[in-house]
Amino acid sequence: MSHDPVVTDPDLYRVVMENDRVRVLAYADRPGDRTTPHRHPDSVMVTLSGFRRALSSGGREVQVELEAGEVRWLAAQEHSGANIGDTECRTIFIELKEPAPGDGQPLTGEQPLGPTSS
Repeated sequence: MSHDPVVTDPDLYRVVMENDRVRVLAYADRPGDRTTPHRHPDSVMVTLSGFRRALSSGGREVQVELEAGEVRWLAAQEHSGANIGDTECRTIFIELKEPAPGDGQPLTGEQPLGPTSS
C-alpha cells in the first residue's frame, strides 16, 4: 500500500511540478476534511491561507495554527491530519528527494510532529 499523499488523498493533494531533485505538491481542503495516514520526506511548507489543523502520528496529536504566507520546515514523517478550523487550508509542499536517515518513518517522542520554524 502506498503512503504517497497524492495516492492516499488524491482529492486533496496534487503534483504541481517534479524533477530529479524536488517534487512540489499543492494541498487544499475544507473545514472537516481529513487525510489518511501518509508520508512526507523532508519538505519546505508554504502556507497560502491561514488554517487550524490537528496532526496525528504514533499515538501523538498536535494542533497547528498558521497564518497565510508562512514558510516552515517539515521533517520527514508519517501522519494523518484534519482541518479543525473554519477556513479552507491551502498549502504548497516542496519535497526534497534526497532522503534523510529514517525518512518518513513514524515519529518518536523526540521528533517534532508537524511544521517547525527551523
